Amino acid sequence: MSGSSFGKIFRITTWGESHGAAIGVVIDGCPAGLSLSASDIQAFLDRRKPGQNKYTTKRQESDLVEILSGTFDGKTTGTPISLLVRNQDQRSKDYGNIASVYRPGHADYTFDSKYGFRDYRGGGRSSGRETIGRVAAGAVASLILNELGISLLAFTKAVGPVVVDETEYCFDEISENPFNMPSNARAEEASAYLDTLIEHLDSAGGIIECIVKGMPAGIGEPVFDKLDSLLSQSVVSIGAVKAIEFGSGFKAAASNGSRNNDAFSIGENSNICKETNHAGGILGGMSDGSDLILRAYVKPTPSIAQPQKTVTTEGKETELIIKGRHDPIIAPRAVVVVESMIAIVLTDLLLQNMSSRLDSVKSFYKK
Repeated sequence: MSGSSFGKIFRITTWGESHGAAIGVVIDGCPAGLSLSASDIQAFLDRRKPGQNKYTTKRQESDLVEILSGTFDGKTTGTPISLLVRNQDQRSKDYGNIASVYRPGHADYTFDSKYGFRDYRGGGRSSGRETIGRVAAGAVASLILNELGISLLAFTKAVGPVVVDETEYCFDEISENPFNMPSNARAEEASAYLDTLIEHLDSAGGIIECIVKGMPAGIGEPVFDKLDSLLSQSVVSIGAVKAIEFGSGFKAAASNGSRNNDAFSIGENSNICKETNHAGGILGGMSDGSDLILRAYVKPTPSIAQPQKTVTTEGKETELIIKGRHDPIIAPRAVVVVESMIAIVLTDLLLQNMSSRLDSVKSFYKK
């Protein structure tokens, strides 16, 4: 299988299956001298691990990370960093009834069509558990970004029809509710909505937003490797994400140039700035120095306990009720996954950008 690696300089390769012995990632290209401990990575993994409240799968995993290589005396050495998280609470028997049946909304049919074989225990490489490697790598990338004064804040903007308007954002409340929403009041509405869905054996979708502050202008490339292009690839590679937007996003299609263009002006310290941010911090595929604003649209959890029409691997129509332990909504646990993929892209592009100007190269090598 190809396609398990991402990035050019800061390059990650994830490995492992949902019901295998472990999940992990190898990070190439991390600069030497970065302070890194297991606790730095664990803080990120704890944000996505299962079993934290009634709106997440009841699978009990500690998701404890082990650093196998790439550090010495608490700092990175510049060599590949290998991170491992062992699986502890697999219940493969829960998936016995789908061994010869394709689950609606899952990768079962397409996996079988491509490889002629699939690991039906939780989806194998197509499982959401694969994102453990992404989050572990994102924790390392975020440490590098912190050193550069760049910060990321991701949260759940919407749970089904319950949406937090920008005027209601209270970022201090993100950690105070089970949905990572920047509004406890909207989180209560989301809870009532999800309780009804759970009662009817159904699930919900949602929207995740990420705001990046401190990005310098000029990061990204103007043609194929645009900043928004690579961010789109990375975020949509998360299994449940079905759409992405920047700034005004989809609303821009119904706007006018006179309203959608962001006027430039001279701000503090004679710096060039924008008076609005409909572009979401990206112009011509490169960062423009304003806040980078991205939203990911996440589909409802496809594993529901309602009867669903499907077919068997032998081509016979049948009905399926999916068993096992599943999240009624994916978005809240995927917040840190989206944040991590964005951090990985930004770190990789920042490292690439160091060679974009001759004066930068001369400054680095000048004795």
